Amino acid sequence: MTRKNNSTSWRKADNIASRPWTGSVREYDLVKELTIGVVVVGFLVLGVSAIFGSPDEPSVSLKGWAIAAPADFVATAAKELGSTSDTAGYGPPYNATPDAAQKIGPIDLQSLSGVRIRVDTANDFVIAPLETLPSPPAAVADWTAATDQQRSDWTAAYSDALAAAPDNAPASVAAGDYGPVPALTGALLDMARNGNLDGVLEGGGNFYNMDYTRSLLFLGDGTYFPDLAASQHLTGDQWGVMNETGDTPGQSWLWLFSLLYQVEPFKSSPNADALVVVTMLVLTALLTALPFIPGLRSLPRQLPVHRLIWRDYYRNR
Repeated sequence: MTRKNNSTSWRKADNIASRPWTGSVREYDLVKELTIGVVVVGFLVLGVSAIFGSPDEPSVSLKGWAIAAPADFVATAAKELGSTSDTAGYGPPYNATPDAAQKIGPIDLQSLSGVRIRVDTANDFVIAPLETLPSPPAAVADWTAATDQQRSDWTAAYSDALAAAPDNAPASVAAGDYGPVPALTGALLDMARNGNLDGVLEGGGNFYNMDYTRSLLFLGDGTYFPDLAASQHLTGDQWGVMNETGDTPGQSWLWLFSLLYQVEPFKSSPNADALVVVTMLVLTALLTALPFIPGLRSLPRQLPVHRLIWRDYYRNR
């Protein structure tokens, strides 16, 4: 009998969901609510982004460089031809320049992977792009036919003449034996001003390309690009790794990585990058192994920082 009553009660309770609603009813427009929600939230997002968002600086291009600082562009192109730029002497992974790699003691970490992205600055940044023109300048053939010593003498003489010219302007360079160098750098300047050099260095012969290695290396060898970085507080001594453009804060979690570049012995070491990387690897390993290191793993209990944070909880304990 009890079982039957329980079964009946369960069925009655189960049928509550099927009972008709007897309370008040009002219209509800889901589409209207959705539209208002999207519009309001959209305006809020746009407004907050406009007020607090990061600056949207225009991208730096070889065309912009050639127009804004033609003298620096020509001087850099001459260095690329003479293989005296920073990229030409960087070492792995771009070239096999002796003693260019950073080391940790006797260990040459930079050379472990070898020269994987080979860059010949004279050919890749100047000669090969000029050869893509419908009518390559005759100076290309003169350069190709010259000996390495002749090329070195021409570029050294032209670089010195540029440095001595008023405002370093190519048009003010004194007469001298510069071979085809002035014609090559002038043709490359015109190519960059027309916007063609960006496509050649970035495209690499492919229509779809995301490899900006060569254009960035070329830009970095001049003074125009580094000066832009300095004006935006992005250089190493300005904690650039923690900034976006201007004074906008960036990746705050990289503070320790950036801090090491500001202190000795990292700050003045020619192997700073390698030292910082190895130091961060050691610190990361220590952090990972912290739960297993006697003494260190007890520090949270010995230092009552948690009691200060949750002082309301520990006040009466």
